[in-house]
Amino acid sequence: MASSARKRWTKVDGVLLLDKPSGLSSNAALQRARRVLQAEKGGHTGTLDPLASGLLPLCFGEATKFAQFLLDADKAYRATVRFGIATDTLDAEGQVVGTQPVTLDETQVRALLPGLTGPQLQTPPAHAALKFRGRAYYDYARAGEDIPRQPRAITVHALSLVGWQAPDALIDVTCSKGTYVRVLAADLGARAGCGAHLAALRRLRTGGFDVADAITLEALETLPPGQAAGHLLPVHTLLAGLPRAELDEVAAAAFLQGRAVAVPGAIDGPHGVFLHGRVLGVADVAGGLAQPRRTVAAPASVGEAA
Repeated sequence: MASSARKRWTKVDGVLLLDKPSGLSSNAALQRARRVLQAEKGGHTGTLDPLASGLLPLCFGEATKFAQFLLDADKAYRATVRFGIATDTLDAEGQVVGTQPVTLDETQVRALLPGLTGPQLQTPPAHAALKFRGRAYYDYARAGEDIPRQPRAITVHALSLVGWQAPDALIDVTCSKGTYVRVLAADLGARAGCGAHLAALRRLRTGGFDVADAITLEALETLPPGQAAGHLLPVHTLLAGLPRAELDEVAAAAFLQGRAVAVPGAIDGPHGVFLHGRVLGVADVAGGLAQPRRTVAAPASVGEAA
């Protein structure tokens, strides 16, 4: 039985844009998609809380080596902020810790938003998956233990009010990596003087990827056998934001062996490295030399077309 179970896993390379449903953890969504694809290796690119829905790019096989580029990318969300109710987790999954009447109107809500845009320091919430001394923040919070939570530099590029039906504000958020939208919700409530929490959240974009191009988990699981792989994007889509360095076969072989290679005329900085349309990896370029940072597994022939 164990042998047959192992045989069903195959080498799958690519990126799946998944529209994660609310109520499911990112890891649970990953494992369900992985079973459909029968993929040996997979990972997600930035966790969505179970409460949240929307775009969850999943990386399989060689794509997992470049997931960091999506982890580091800007994100866009649509958030429902409910004023007048504060919770201990800052979102709808927590316990109510305070209620106040809401006397805001749309103009007042809109006026709050500019004060929370731009570069800023944000203190992560107590109920977070970040680690302190090997344990998640939320473990300490559930045990009633206070721990130091260091503010982190983030940037909120844009906040816009999409709709207002008291006590709920529908807000579009574009922000840097590491931004907690539920902290923004709580900060809005504090500025309004009545408290607030994040009632719902949907991720719309990650880097250059959009939820409009994603497939739902339900749709993925109803596909006929073998068709799910047709929804995978090629590995090189993860590197779309980087300049490209094209190598010849001799340089490509050296690069895949971990050696720096010449890339005359290339600007300094990270580059996607390619041979005949096949992605070879990512390099840090300085002074015309490309030093490998991450590389794919070397094919039998590096000259094989993608």
